[in-house]
Order: sequence, then structure tokens, then C-alpha cells
Amino acid sequence: MKKSVFTYLTAIIVAFVFSGCMPPQQTANGKGQQSQGPFGNMTTLVFLAGMILVFWLFFIRPQAKRAKDQKKFIDDLQKGSKIVTIAGIHGIINKVNEDGTLSIEVSPGSYLKIERSAISKEWTAAVNKLPGTEKK
Repeated sequence: MKKSVFTYLTAIIVAFVFSGCMPPQQTANGKGQQSQGPFGNMTTLVFLAGMILVFWLFFIRPQAKRAKDQKKFIDDLQKGSKIVTIAGIHGIINKVNEDGTLSIEVSPGSYLKIERSAISKEWTAAVNKLPGTEKK
């Protein structure tokens, strides 16, 4: 989901929840709506806080953790590492350039220059997994 779509959805949810926190409107007979108990609209605020907590626990926190792990993985790449790009190209790092690129050998004598951000952490981990360490 794009960040802008997520932002719009969050804004709509917040507006919907806060619309329940508005003071009661006057009716035709001059009386306002009855309160919702001893806490008034406090339950709506608790519900809103719970929704924010759920969004943070299930969306924001895991994504930030994955991004942090991916950055650490990319920073730790060195010459001789077997990698797989996000396009599915397998290779071995031949040279780590200072401009944020890598020179990889895809077959003997054939080299490609790629960006560090084009390395797939998941696919590289699967290629480098040792045989016999699979879960049963």
C-alpha cells in the first residue's frame, strides 16, 4: 500500500472517530442528546488509542524493523559474497564501489554494475542457506 493511501485512510478514520467526540447538537425541542454514561465520550478516545496502537504494532513497527535489517544487510556486503538481485540475477560480488554500486560477476568473465539497493535480502539468504539446516 502506498504511503499516501495509508495517510488518507488514517485521516478518514481519525475524522470518523473524532466526529463522535463532538459536543451534542441541539435538537428541535431545545434539548441536547443524552450523555453516554459517566465517562461521556471517553470510550471513543480509548477506542482511538487502541486503533493507533494496532496500526503501530501491525504495520509501522514490522516495516521499520524490515527496513533496518535490509539496511544492515546491504551495509555488510563485501567482496566474494553470493547475492541475488531483486530482478533474480545471481552473482558474486567482485568489487564494492564507493559510489553505492557493486560490480558482480554473473558468469566467469561477465560483470555487471548494480546499485546496492537492488540486492534482495530474502533471496540472498535462501541461496546462502546451508544444506541440511532446513526445518522439518
